Amino acid sequence: MRNIKALVVLCAVLVSVAAHGAGTLPNHRNVLTFSGPVALPGVSLTAGSYIFEIMDPNASTDVVAVMNRDHTRVFYMGLTQRIERPASLPADRPVTFGESTRGAPAPITAWYPLGESRGYEFLYARR
Repeated sequence: MRNIKALVVLCAVLVSVAAHGAGTLPNHRNVLTFSGPVALPGVSLTAGSYIFEIMDPNASTDVVAVMNRDHTRVFYMGLTQRIERPASLPADRPVTFGESTRGAPAPITAWYPLGESRGYEFLYARR
């Protein structure tokens, strides 16, 4: 059931990204729309559209911010680890998901800005 839920959310993201080709903005920024709840370290996001953005692409730290489309509310800001896009990951797939427990939102494990060969892995606390 968890895998089905993650697959449904992933499909919705892919459809949204395809429908919103203009959702790719300059400076390592993408607008992503989720049809169901998703999670990032320490926060859950409800269904909706969010901006994923690298705060300073020229800095040595990889701080990612996730905010509403109006840039008026930050839902997440944290350090990430830069990673290479897996060769098997389609170029139009901007996020990967981990497994979730029953009833919990699917955790986003990494964000790959559209058109980029590298991505940003979110750092979750080990339990």
